[in-house]
Amino acid sequence: MTRDDLILQEILPTTHDLGGFKVYRTLPSRPRTMVGPFLFFDQMGPADLEVGTGIDVRPHPHINLATVTYLFRGAIGHRDSIGSDLVIEPGAVNLMTAGHGIVHSERSPGEERAKGPALFGIQTWLALPEKDEEMDPAFQHVAKAELPVIEDGGVRARVIMGELWGSKAPTTTYAQTIYADIQLDPGGSVPIEAAAEERALYVANGDASIDGMPLDPLTLYVLRPGLLATLRSERGARVMLCGGEAFTSPRHVWWNFVSSRRERINEAKEAWKAGRFPRVPGDDKEWIPIPEVPKTVSYP
Repeated sequence: MTRDDLILQEILPTTHDLGGFKVYRTLPSRPRTMVGPFLFFDQMGPADLEVGTGIDVRPHPHINLATVTYLFRGAIGHRDSIGSDLVIEPGAVNLMTAGHGIVHSERSPGEERAKGPALFGIQTWLALPEKDEEMDPAFQHVAKAELPVIEDGGVRARVIMGELWGSKAPTTTYAQTIYADIQLDPGGSVPIEAAAEERALYVANGDASIDGMPLDPLTLYVLRPGLLATLRSERGARVMLCGGEAFTSPRHVWWNFVSSRRERINEAKEAWKAGRFPRVPGDDKEWIPIPEVPKTVSYP
């Protein structure tokens, strides 16, 4: 089997330097905007920030999507306009469903700032099926202990969303979705199942190969559908698997707004400018203004 027989696309990241840390973005991209419901894929860090500093992502809005935050190191405090207020730590998952509109902030907790915050993790956005785009906003935190872990020799794989290797995560899904954090010891291997219509692999660190073909870190590899393959590492690696059902209708992305309808994004722009989105309790003194030219734009 050749590389082209197995790998449909290789998506290189764009890099954004946010001051104390870097973000590597592989979705959306010019070559491809979605893999299953995943339409945004960011690696944050790794970074060790100075004592007394931290991340401060001021309140900002979303519509018609769900955000998924998953950390390898560090902690992030989440607040949103429906009253959610908690800290996410490594191995847990935060699922925030924007629906018709939500506002949230993400900041380093005080205890993290006091010791010098670490930051390393993945943040993704999921498109909602058209029937769910305007649902009421919702938030779900699933603790590390609640997510199933598959251990087999040199592999420890946590199922974040969907069903993989015979185990199902309790995280809510709106479309058929698979998402997993795969840790491989030196010499470890694991089968990558072929059930999902669209699948991609992303090496967060270490070395990995798929059926003997090496995978570069920070690159999203979209696999051809229907093929069973084996993921392996010679020296150890951390790999994310994501995907799910192929969406039949495209999604428009502009800044933090996603929708199947371009006019809906224009409505959201005007609503944020006019202050018509709800405020975040306990974090309502500042906000991110709408940009003239956002870093994230994807029109089909």
